[in-house]
Amino acid sequence: MAGSTHTVTNQTPPLTGYDVFTSDRVLTEAVERHLTAAPPEEALAELSGLGRSCGSLQTQEWGVQADDHPPVLRTHDRYGHRVDEVDFHPAWHRLLGKGVSAGLTDAWSRPGGHVRRAAAFLMWTQVDAGNCCPLSMTHAAVPALRADPELAAEWEPRLTSRVYDRELRPAHLKAGVLFGMGMTEKQGGSDVRANTTSARPLAEDGAYELTGHKWFCSAPMSDGFLVLARAPGGLTCFLVPRVLTDGTRNVFLIQRLKDKLGNRSNASAEVEFAGTWARRVGAEGRGVATVLGMVAATRLDCVLGSAGLMRQAVAQAVHHCAYREAFGGKLVDKPLMRNVLADLALESEAATTLGLRLAAACDAAGEGDERERALLRLAVPAAKYWVTKRCAPVVVEAAECLGGNGYVEESGLPRLVRESPLNSIWEGAGNVQALDVLRALGREPAALDAYLTEVGAARGADHRLDAAIRDLLTDLADLAAAEGRARLLAERLALVLQGALLVRYAPPEVADAFCASRLGGDGGAAFGTLPPTLDLAAVVERARPVV
Repeated sequence: MAGSTHTVTNQTPPLTGYDVFTSDRVLTEAVERHLTAAPPEEALAELSGLGRSCGSLQTQEWGVQADDHPPVLRTHDRYGHRVDEVDFHPAWHRLLGKGVSAGLTDAWSRPGGHVRRAAAFLMWTQVDAGNCCPLSMTHAAVPALRADPELAAEWEPRLTSRVYDRELRPAHLKAGVLFGMGMTEKQGGSDVRANTTSARPLAEDGAYELTGHKWFCSAPMSDGFLVLARAPGGLTCFLVPRVLTDGTRNVFLIQRLKDKLGNRSNASAEVEFAGTWARRVGAEGRGVATVLGMVAATRLDCVLGSAGLMRQAVAQAVHHCAYREAFGGKLVDKPLMRNVLADLALESEAATTLGLRLAAACDAAGEGDERERALLRLAVPAAKYWVTKRCAPVVVEAAECLGGNGYVEESGLPRLVRESPLNSIWEGAGNVQALDVLRALGREPAALDAYLTEVGAARGADHRLDAAIRDLLTDLADLAAAEGRARLLAERLALVLQGALLVRYAPPEVADAFCASRLGGDGGAAFGTLPPTLDLAAVVERARPVV
């Protein structure tokens, strides 16, 4: 009798039915470390509840469904009326509703709110990064609107609401709203000062009529948008409601949806303003200054989003290798594979630790801590530059750990690979971040002082970190004609800060491996080239998700 050809052995069980929060030791330790203003039990229980949802089969299926069924633009209804609506798969609305109810648009109303939200955002990215875009924009709109206290009083309660209302109707009739933004134009891109969209003042105080075209408009189905346009007094920030107070649709012409590499579940659009009603936010000519708070918040979300993608990729790789056998043993126990996994785990831990530290700085800055505010000014663009750039190589290497299985859509790794470059490009690509680092160094001495105080807290604990700090000080001593090496400065600022945080807070084996490979030069350019004398088994075990 012929033997069966369909006996399945040596396949890894799916990574599902687990708590994404409690199984991530780095994340739980960071939350406990930074939630010092109040007992963290409530926050830990809340995050664990979200973590179980993130790890559930149902929620994971929603993420796949939303990505498999991208949004569809409907410019007209059946009768020929212009409607400019975007249709989404039901899974998208389930995810977005869950994200809103979990507080991902509300970091502003409670102590430790930024740390709690950052941990939640990092986890939720692992389910579907696409729906994190409107959640991020809505969260980030709050500091921009605070430039106009009257507008903030009207809109902030809706933005921070935990109610998801998908209907397009006047905002004052809704318990919760979402925001998008439209800054860039096709002729300028990141150079928003080249914008040509015009704003003509109307008779009503603070009201304008916009005419122009936005090359990228995030989350075009939102209830409101923050946009930049050129008023008589210069480049100015405006709030564009999707539906006017009388119930009529504002002129918001969606020309097309972008066909993107990843981020498939989310709609990114080109939109046209043609007599579009808008309300000024802040003073005329102060548009860039008004949106800086929003930009800082979204850039931090790029760091957290990349940290989340890295964590999920590393968790999948370690989980696979803990079950898969080859050449007489578990892959995770093979010295070379262990080296690769440990190297990936270091990158993931450094990203998470830095992201949560910056979230804690946001909480402290909100309480009036000027040193923490100054630290954010330099550390956020440096972290955004470096962490987002590390995401793609980490995710690709993690996929390789699964071999051919990692190249198959069902594994989930290809979706992570497609998503991995996004955060480096959005909210200012690498050169923009590096130049912003130079700007902070040149114009805000308090930012460098705060940074040096932060990394100085770890001096004397590791000779490689101490040497890296000395080298960095040498680099910073002469910033004349520094633009050509701005990327190198941003990279070193981020690496030294990550090393200092890991020396202070991570287990010795993690800090030792990071400082040896990232600061001491004891390793190669590819992952899996750590010194074999390090305690790599402990590093890998720390990164293993507990199912």
